[in-house]
Amino acid sequence: MNKQKTTSPWSWIPTLYFAEGIPYIIVMFVASDMYKTLGVSNARFAFWTGLLYLPWVIKPLWSPFIDIYYTKRKWIIWMQLGLALSFLGVSLVIQTPLWFSLSLAFLWLMAFKSSTHDVAADGFYMLALDEHKQAFFSGIRGTFYRLAMIAGLGILGILTGLIIDNTGPETVKINIEATSPESVGEPFDVNKIPTTATSGEIRILHFPETVKVPLCDGSDQCDSTIIYFVLSAPPAAGEDIKMTFGQKKGSKDIYLASGGVFVFNSENWNKPAAAVIKVNPNLKKPAVARFDAKAGDIPFSWSVSIGVLGILFLIFAIYHNFVLPRPESGSKKTDRSDASYWIVLKTFFEKKDIIPAVAFLLFYRFSESQLSKMASPFLLDSVENGGLALSLTEKSVAYGTVGLISLLIGGILGGILASRHGLKKWIWWMAASINLPNMVYIYLSYVQPDNFLIVNICIAIEQFGYGFGFTAYMLYMLYIAGQGEYKTAHFAITTGLMALGMMIPGMISGAIQEALGYQHFFIYVIICTIPSFIALWFIKVDPEFGIKKSNSK
Repeated sequence: MNKQKTTSPWSWIPTLYFAEGIPYIIVMFVASDMYKTLGVSNARFAFWTGLLYLPWVIKPLWSPFIDIYYTKRKWIIWMQLGLALSFLGVSLVIQTPLWFSLSLAFLWLMAFKSSTHDVAADGFYMLALDEHKQAFFSGIRGTFYRLAMIAGLGILGILTGLIIDNTGPETVKINIEATSPESVGEPFDVNKIPTTATSGEIRILHFPETVKVPLCDGSDQCDSTIIYFVLSAPPAAGEDIKMTFGQKKGSKDIYLASGGVFVFNSENWNKPAAAVIKVNPNLKKPAVARFDAKAGDIPFSWSVSIGVLGILFLIFAIYHNFVLPRPESGSKKTDRSDASYWIVLKTFFEKKDIIPAVAFLLFYRFSESQLSKMASPFLLDSVENGGLALSLTEKSVAYGTVGLISLLIGGILGGILASRHGLKKWIWWMAASINLPNMVYIYLSYVQPDNFLIVNICIAIEQFGYGFGFTAYMLYMLYIAGQGEYKTAHFAITTGLMALGMMIPGMISGAIQEALGYQHFFIYVIICTIPSFIALWFIKVDPEFGIKKSNSK
């Protein structure tokens, strides 16, 4: 009991909730970035990473066992050790031939351990603190959970991007000019490309060194220009160097017609690989675009960054083994209800107006659940594929830091307004806020701006709206769970419904995007906002719910 009295909550709440947030962010969002940069199709990775939501959907089914077997303190420590092994597992298998299947298996294990860790950590929080301290530290736990989002979406992505940019051959930046046919000259003679090693260092070589592509000059049949790539020296035996080539900025009327990905090895390193560049027939004036040829070691980069998280969770487990208090060692009861799980489930679905409530929980994020799966791939994808061609570092800055800060500001503002005027007054405005700013992606997909500031502004608008609008969703879950008995168990059920509403749309979003293309997909996303407004029309909320009562005396 002395340990409980002398252990300051400041010593364990920040680290516990930072540890709670990291694996969720990795499984739900960073894994998509990893698979995208490793060349997995949108449909394939969206389906499998969307399915990873399942442990959070069904976690209410096994949450009673966390009460029955062992203490929540032990569950926390063992899950953190298990998460460390899962992170290290992903780090090790990502460079093996079966990397996709094996990494998914470790992510599945990570998802189950993370959802179990969530249940144990939240239960431990309520057992270790009295009601006053629970209220006081609620903002602290939320802050460090969101810092985990910044670390996962921002810092980890930046670290991985920097490793990619500094491994493998140096990126080659090629300015391509669309000009009159007379200025282009004769086609390059491929036989002039050297076939012997020019140096021990492996570099990407391109021919011709100055690239010009002819304007159509009034004809709809435009000539093309071919760029040839070779390496300056052979890779080691058994080593592959994957090179990607695509537009980074400049005129969208100059485009890559074929040849965006090449794989060089010790046998074909000096055999020219061809990329074909064309211009839009409607382009009549000279223009310039920049294309990049990149060949960073992407598997190694992710292996390092994910491996760092494995070491971090080993440290968390050791640290929490010493600093976590032991509230369950005394006579205090756990938060487990004496009723069976099926009674808890039955009473939840017997609540008044539960059918429109469940519909709201499933459809409020129907649009956002699909956008969130495809936003990062859109930012990372090549211009030729309809994306913005951001580097992983740029994407992590835009979406993981600027966007996340905007999300926090929107969430804070939503909480303040709801506490002053109640959820009912603001819920329609919040529903519009979480849905309508998604239109910035329609603008981005049609314009494809190469101005990084414009991209950041658009993402900040969308994420601010999401943070403000998500406040209504969280408060409504508390409103539904707070009616009747078994509030904790019923809240777990609402989080399961929330995860289900994210999982199924997310799983199909990649296939829909590939069928429609980014431009039409983002229009489809806006159409998908309609079910959330329909569901909102049928729910009922107490006008007094959410209003702070302490100032009314």
